[in-house]
Amino acid sequence: MEEGSQNSEQLLEDEGDLELEGSDLGIDGNDLDIESNDLDLESNDLDFEGNELEIESDGLEIEGNVLEIEGNDLENDCKQILNSEGNDHENDSGDGTLVGSQNDISKGNTYPPPVVGLEFESYDDAYNFYNCYAKELGFAIRVKSSWTKRNSKEKRGAVLCCNCEGFKSVKEANSRRKETRTGCLAMIRLRLVESDRWRVDEVKLEHNHLFDPERAQNSKSHKKMEAGNKRKVEPTVDVEVRTIKLYRTPVVDLVGYGNSDTNEAEISINVDRSKRLKLRKGDAQVIYNYFSRVQLTDPNFVYLMDLNDEGYLRNVFWLDSRSRAAYGCFGDVVQFDTTCLSNKYEVPLIAFVAVNHHGQSILLGCGLLADDTFETYIWLFRAWLTCMLGRPPQTIITDQCKVMQSAIAEVFPRAHHRLCLSHVTQSILENSGELQDSGAFQMVLNMTIYDCVKVDEFEQAWDAMVQRFGIANHEWLQTLYEDRDRWAPVYSKDTFFAGMSTFRKGESMRPFLDGYVHQQTSLKEFFDIYELVLQKKHRKEALDDFETRDSSLMMKTQCYYELQLSKLYTNEIFKKFQDEVVMMSSCFSIAQAHANGPIVTYIIKEREVEGNLTNVRNFEVMYDKTGAEVRCICNCFNFNGYLCRHALCILNYNAVEEIPFQYILSRWRKDFKRLYVPDLGSNNFDVTNPVQWFDHLYRRAMQVVGEGMISQDHYMVAWQSFKNL
Repeated sequence: MEEGSQNSEQLLEDEGDLELEGSDLGIDGNDLDIESNDLDLESNDLDFEGNELEIESDGLEIEGNVLEIEGNDLENDCKQILNSEGNDHENDSGDGTLVGSQNDISKGNTYPPPVVGLEFESYDDAYNFYNCYAKELGFAIRVKSSWTKRNSKEKRGAVLCCNCEGFKSVKEANSRRKETRTGCLAMIRLRLVESDRWRVDEVKLEHNHLFDPERAQNSKSHKKMEAGNKRKVEPTVDVEVRTIKLYRTPVVDLVGYGNSDTNEAEISINVDRSKRLKLRKGDAQVIYNYFSRVQLTDPNFVYLMDLNDEGYLRNVFWLDSRSRAAYGCFGDVVQFDTTCLSNKYEVPLIAFVAVNHHGQSILLGCGLLADDTFETYIWLFRAWLTCMLGRPPQTIITDQCKVMQSAIAEVFPRAHHRLCLSHVTQSILENSGELQDSGAFQMVLNMTIYDCVKVDEFEQAWDAMVQRFGIANHEWLQTLYEDRDRWAPVYSKDTFFAGMSTFRKGESMRPFLDGYVHQQTSLKEFFDIYELVLQKKHRKEALDDFETRDSSLMMKTQCYYELQLSKLYTNEIFKKFQDEVVMMSSCFSIAQAHANGPIVTYIIKEREVEGNLTNVRNFEVMYDKTGAEVRCICNCFNFNGYLCRHALCILNYNAVEEIPFQYILSRWRKDFKRLYVPDLGSNNFDVTNPVQWFDHLYRRAMQVVGEGMISQDHYMVAWQSFKNL
């Protein structure tokens, strides 16, 4: 350790080039003009405070919704919000506004107390927020001090304090004016942290005096607020913006503000309950307890909250460090599961789901939503994308929903948005009236969707189907058909699905919590089930890792392709590929259709193994000799992540001894190092920042843990290394 501390410069070189800006670590007095003599500058005015988590480098700016990213200090900032929601069922009048505990004042709080880390897009927004918070509690504020850059009028920082701060000067002591100052220490310190972001760096909430709302109402700061322009900034949708906004730009003169005679009960009755999360008695405590417990064992656990204009909780989103790390390996294809929300479950749950290297579903984040509006989906997708460091998936799969489709186009403009095919076929049957019980209709529908390999084949088969069964004028079905490029397999051949959307008859992807959460499951039951399911899934993955590493599957053919991937792929994925190798025996009569230089197109015939053995289908396979590229019209590789029997036959026909490297995906490999520790920019860390010490050391330690899990010998070496440290 001593040697390490003496070589910190070498450490920085090892981790990559790091440039430290002086303005990010503190305030240089030579560059600042101080407007007040009572300014207290901290020598180590760091961007990170304690264990409070902040995402800023690769995030998104969200102005219209409240996003709070909390570290370990849950009790001050989260419990108030949650408890206020849980009281709704105790009070029939609907008074569910936030209950503040400051100086035993009990009134509706639209503006939560300021906390270190809050960010605003301008100084005026920060001032207005603190001013609104002060007015709500019953005190006034003033600018204690501010500073600007030398030779410039650009404001760089300020301290806003309670109007009762300090005492009368000696000159004012004998004046007849009533003494109003009590030496109150309540204040917030603001600092410009880039060209357009203001951050709260220090907060003191305690006052040493009683509040006087009437006197505060007539103060200079509140009169200025009432005289100013009242505005509300709409949320932006630019995915390139780099910062999460932790608080909405305040709306001055909300319901009841500026009118001391307003009846708070009447206000509460007029609050739109549809715009808030529906919580029963005790649900708030359940959420709070779960978040608190998880953060004790997972410091990289993140949760975000969305409040409406009245300060009520609308939406909650959370994910753990394992999910954030898994996204780096398996975030290419993501399914957005809204089963609980769309089917009106007691728990309005949504989940981001992917598949791991064993083909098992894994969780990439969860949330509870108040509704399924465009604004809610925008908030959720931005929040999730921010936690994933701004890296959108290649493909996102959802149910059919025009509102959701618009939100995805807004937040993930470059991602392939596809509809879950099994849900589409089920919806067609449910909306076809009496035909849903018709075996003939189901057979024709399946043949139309799953057996057509060309666009014109699908179009002709669909027209024939709707004419035959008299549903050509079915409005819902016509709308679905117009959106066919999002669900029909023939239109998705350039989209990678990694097996997430099934393209075989009778197959379907089950929801992540299918069989565990039901329509009547309460929130308390859900969190108990949720933890058990996660533990079960993690144990299953660890067991499959062990079996894949220490066991060999029996070969079924003499084909070298089978032997090749048995050494590379996990058991579950290899079994699926092995089925394709076995099915090569059903392919015959390879004929060259045409050639264009090194690119040759073949027609390969396949005999049906099940049903009528006399049925033969033709498949078109393109092969490029120069790059050993092969592509079958059935598109098994893009759909499932491994080559089909038709492509394997063509490779074998052209004497290609091994499967080309581009068709061996790292996401399926059993020897690929997968450390479930999020990579939060390991090449750029600040050695002066205690929070980044944790992140950096945690990642490095987990690399040792990962190596130690390979074998008993590796374990002993890793354990001895830890003991030596």
